Amino acid sequence: PAYKIASFEIVDIPLIKKASSKNKPLIMSTGVADYNEISEACDTASKFGADGYALLHCISDYPSQPKDMKLKTIQELKSRFDVPIGLSDHSLGSTVAVAAITLGATIIEKHITLSRSDGGPDSSFSSEPEEFKNLVKDCKNIFKANTSEPKNLSGTSKSNAIFRRSIFVVKDMKKGEVFSKENIRSIRPGLGIKPKYFDEILGKKASIDLERGEPLSWEKIITCKQ
Repeated sequence: PAYKIASFEIVDIPLIKKASSKNKPLIMSTGVADYNEISEACDTASKFGADGYALLHCISDYPSQPKDMKLKTIQELKSRFDVPIGLSDHSLGSTVAVAAITLGATIIEKHITLSRSDGGPDSSFSSEPEEFKNLVKDCKNIFKANTSEPKNLSGTSKSNAIFRRSIFVVKDMKKGEVFSKENIRSIRPGLGIKPKYFDEILGKKASIDLERGEPLSWEKIITCKQ
């Protein structure tokens, strides 16, 4: 469905021309390429017919160490090129891949082996099947959690708002009686006025008779307008 251009081949413009001419998407690892070389590869992909392309941030060390990963490059690539950005991950474990997703990565490339004990040039930094399964699960979960939508309360969050504190009447009060620290208190649940208005309410008067244990609302308070 797509062609992968390895990091060491991103400067091979004839190769990118050939791959682009097949009218399939390209996934290009950036590796040691500088931004001018990445731009040239992207321009070539666009000009010669690639059906879109994505870039993978890549540290060409095998295995890569977390301290060398420079993951914020993902955000820089996204800003400069405005295409899907991912990570070609040669580090051990799933930590770096998961962190990359929180920074906007939408593609993760990871080497996999049936068993590292079998040996081979990539075995030292490849994931075994169970590790790879866990990596996929972790990446999918963090992708779902990493929403960029504005913070609106979901149905679950709204239902949990009941556990907030709010202002309650803690002693029986008669109409006209003054609110004080002795007859109102900030306690759970969140059925009354928000606690931030506590000091504002002190000194005001009850507009009706109030019973101990009922949440306080603005209708039960005599304001200046009343």
